[in-house]
Amino acid sequence: MLVFDSFQAITFDCYGTLIDWESGILRVLRPLLAEHGKPVTPNEILEVYAELEPALQAGPFRPYRSVLEEVMRAFGQRFGFSVSTDEARSLAASIKNWIPFADTVGALCALKSKFRLGIISNIDDDLFKDTLPQLHVDFDWVVTAGQARAYKPARAIFEFALQKIGLPPRRVLHAGQSVFHDVIPAKQMGMSTVLVTRRGPGAVKRVSAKPDLEVPDLKTLAEMAVGKGSATRAG
Repeated sequence: MLVFDSFQAITFDCYGTLIDWESGILRVLRPLLAEHGKPVTPNEILEVYAELEPALQAGPFRPYRSVLEEVMRAFGQRFGFSVSTDEARSLAASIKNWIPFADTVGALCALKSKFRLGIISNIDDDLFKDTLPQLHVDFDWVVTAGQARAYKPARAIFEFALQKIGLPPRRVLHAGQSVFHDVIPAKQMGMSTVLVTRRGPGAVKRVSAKPDLEVPDLKTLAEMAVGKGSATRAG
């Protein structure tokens, strides 16, 4: 069991942990595939996404907007159709419409009463600025792949984040929904980790590692860290 009083800060993965990115992905890809006559189930779409996105992030750094365009083109190649320029851009353009999970804002407000909060996200600054107002919390730090010029699970983005935060890794708790992107690299940096399972692996690469704590949602994390009912009161 984690001793929450030992932490001064909590950092979060954003998309998938705070923001319902799988619903956002499916709202773009399901109609695209249907329009091209490809009957693909939601689970299949997310599994393909989990395969394609990390592979496209692994090469020389390029903005996340460009990565998402290549993801869309790769879907077309995988299922045998050509993707137009507008279709390629549609996933990145949709991010402004992705919404927080129902418990996100209340949990963040509760946690903010006790900890400094940060974001470590595989996103561009210009895309994240459309998400930030929906979270209703003043984050102490926002670290993006665009700033660090590296994507999780690369150590470089966590090194960049810890330098910006200015606290020893043992004083920072990292919470995310991906073992691959969050738990493994954060633990390598000496941070404690929380895996927020919500719906399971979904659109992320499946690997095995043990977090320090596993919770089904952020409301549970806030109640463990701050007190029972705190997330409800804050929301």
